[in-house]
Amino acid sequence: MSAIYQRVALLGLGLIASSMAHAMRRRGLAGHIAGHAKSAESRDVAMELGFVDSVHESAAEAVAGADLVVLAVPVGAMGAVAEAIGPHLAPGATVTDVGSVKQSVIDAVAPHLPDGVHFIPGHPIAGTEHSGPRSGFATLFENRWWLLTPPAGADPAAVVRLRALCEGMGANVDEMDAAHHDLVLAVTSHTPHLIAYTMVGVADDLRRVTDSEVVKYSAAGFRDFTRIAASDPVMWRDVFLSNREATLEILGRFTEELFALQRAIRTGDGPLLHEYFTRTRAIRRGIIEAGQDTDAPDFGRVKRD
Repeated sequence: MSAIYQRVALLGLGLIASSMAHAMRRRGLAGHIAGHAKSAESRDVAMELGFVDSVHESAAEAVAGADLVVLAVPVGAMGAVAEAIGPHLAPGATVTDVGSVKQSVIDAVAPHLPDGVHFIPGHPIAGTEHSGPRSGFATLFENRWWLLTPPAGADPAAVVRLRALCEGMGANVDEMDAAHHDLVLAVTSHTPHLIAYTMVGVADDLRRVTDSEVVKYSAAGFRDFTRIAASDPVMWRDVFLSNREATLEILGRFTEELFALQRAIRTGDGPLLHEYFTRTRAIRRGIIEAGQDTDAPDFGRVKRD
């Protein structure tokens, strides 16, 4: 496959950016991959592993001459990074991001981008509980959704080009409004993460259950909570602060559902519980049939070194 972009600048070299680099390199999607990370250790690892062609101490140096710039830093840092790179962006370049919140990113980034630069926010719905430049791998995005939220008036050719890159890395691509994206992700990702963090915290606080028992007797449900709760704390702090309205709305709905189930358990309402669990089981089956997970033991997750 021929290169879609001649020079890609990855700002932030964690799981998503390093996986993008591996995928682009494997498929020949980029001519030159430049990288920048605030941490000197991350920059050194990126060069050691060879998934970037050049690494730069400053974001401004990394974006020089790039026709695609990827903001792969925590959501709370994107505005400052955009301000730093704005004067150094090449005319006609595309800027995208990989944050799981979109409207707050648009509000923070767009004011710092000069005219003639195309801003097309994005969100790859893919990841693991691992972080850092050593965690990336080329197949992370295969058969996973990559959502784009181009603003009104976005250049159609720039959107098509970025879409081709995402699809070239194996992703399924869809487009939606930023506000709708934030509501959807509050349901599918943000609130479940908050619940997972809470459940792990409950286990830690419940002193009648010893730490050894929690580890020794963890069933699949609790194990998955701990996997989710192991995610990058900086990223998730920023996500909840940036998508607070949608998350609070869904959390309120969750609380209502939880109260209804509490009442059913207290009153011994077996039919209601059976109907509820039957309906939610069907949702799980739909996720499997859509190819977004598997019903194999341990959810089909393969242990990686």
